[in-house]
Amino acid sequence: MSVAFRRESDEEHKEPKFEIPMVPGPNLVTPRGLALIEAKVAELEGAIALETQEEPREALRRELRYWNTRRTTAEIAPSPEDGVAGIGTRVRIRLAGKERVLEIVGHDEAEPAADRLSFQAPLAKALIRLEEGERADFNGRPDAIEILAVESLFSASNR
Repeated sequence: MSVAFRRESDEEHKEPKFEIPMVPGPNLVTPRGLALIEAKVAELEGAIALETQEEPREALRRELRYWNTRRTTAEIAPSPEDGVAGIGTRVRIRLAGKERVLEIVGHDEAEPAADRLSFQAPLAKALIRLEEGERADFNGRPDAIEILAVESLFSASNR
């Protein structure tokens, strides 16, 4: 029989489902970031248990594999020295004449709209290892950033 008359299954025409890509580099997290990952794993496990349809369940399992890997590879970032910007710090800066307060966190905890930046973000990279009073080049401009204050997120009052 000619191939033109053969009915192929719908499965043959579906796009393959690839795993969710991992961010390259170390998976450094704050204690809050690790707790968020743990909560996401628990949420997905609960959703999988409740899902009755195979396709949505498989999508949830795919996402769970991502978050289980993130949990397994998570490393609590070492607390930076007092007054030094790093992962787990809140940094008050002056950039382009405006003051901003940013938190430097792990990738999965980052929320740029809430001024929580991944330590891998360009602005966070410019701040890491700087102290109050120092300036940093940014976006091709010398001394574009002034560090006004650095506070640890690791202290008991900020967890």
